[in-house]
Amino acid sequence: MCTWISPVHCIPKKGGITVIKNDKEELITTRTIVGHRMCIDYRKLNSASRKDHFPLPFIDQMLERLANHPFYCFLDGSSGFFQIPIHPNDQEKTTFTCPYGTFAYRRMPFGLCNAPTTFQRCMTSIFSDLIEEMVKVFMDDFSVYGASFSSCLSNLCRVLQRCEETNLVLNWEKGHFMVQEGIVLGHKISEKGIELDRAKVDVMLQLPVPKIVKDIRSFLGHAGFYRKFIKDFSKIARPLTRLLCKEIDFKFDEECHKYWTLLKDALVSAPIVQAPNWDYPFEIMCDASDYAVRAVLGQKIDKKLNVIYYARKNMDDAQCKYATTEKELLAVVFAFEKFRSYVVGSEVIVHTDHAALRHIFAKKDRKPRLLMAYW
Repeated sequence: MCTWISPVHCIPKKGGITVIKNDKEELITTRTIVGHRMCIDYRKLNSASRKDHFPLPFIDQMLERLANHPFYCFLDGSSGFFQIPIHPNDQEKTTFTCPYGTFAYRRMPFGLCNAPTTFQRCMTSIFSDLIEEMVKVFMDDFSVYGASFSSCLSNLCRVLQRCEETNLVLNWEKGHFMVQEGIVLGHKISEKGIELDRAKVDVMLQLPVPKIVKDIRSFLGHAGFYRKFIKDFSKIARPLTRLLCKEIDFKFDEECHKYWTLLKDALVSAPIVQAPNWDYPFEIMCDASDYAVRAVLGQKIDKKLNVIYYARKNMDDAQCKYATTEKELLAVVFAFEKFRSYVVGSEVIVHTDHAALRHIFAKKDRKPRLLMAYW
């Protein structure tokens, strides 16, 4: 008798967000139903499983590595997790019950807590010697790139050969070959740089005016995914984020509508950001207001400033009481913490318009206590 029996559920398989009219002719957001998916409730098994902490790739690092290439090939693994076999001794742990009896998986199903990390480790192992040279892997999405048409084609051949050697099956219907741009993890990459996925932005532009807190949280969640593209994102979103506080009554007034529209306009006009060029120094522009600090990371190449990242953070109540010089220094500290993965070991030029702060850093005979007095 198996001790690991899990219940099964059949849930709708939802597609992307769309906007429709309800019975009252009001615009509402919904998700299209594209089918149904059988899901197993493995909570009992997951609670007894030792967690695997193999990391997934960082989205920003992956996009920066892929950007600024002239040709790409995008491959998709077929049936994802089901390509990973389960050891015979552990197959009974995946047992589930349904009206037709009890069954167990011989291949890794969805719902297991360690399934994503196991799959990512397997894919990373397969392409370990190719990842930094010609391909980036995120779960079952493989992005091949090259500096020219011939090099991209050659890289594609090597990746496909590796798939054949390891019996990794691909879904050819979802593949794109020798293209000059493509959508990766919600962003469009090309030789120009990294852009927003305009299809997702178009959906956000059609969203109706928020009526409940859930609508605000959903909108800010989608817009916040692209916050690195939007200058002063926190400032624009501040009136909307206030509505998420439990102690504040929900009231979507004219001010909220104004900044809601500004945020949608900022998404439409979002610039193309660039991947870092490690042969050039980084430049950080810092500034502070009464209630927020902001920073821009960029590089000046051929006398043109290429923006890499916009960042902004609201101060807490204690920080809002800082003196002006302390706030400006807080902006510098915030910038170095936010952009740490870029600036560690690199030459960095910091720009600030605060004269007192420039004077402190320019003093040749400054002492550590002088800086500590302001921090």
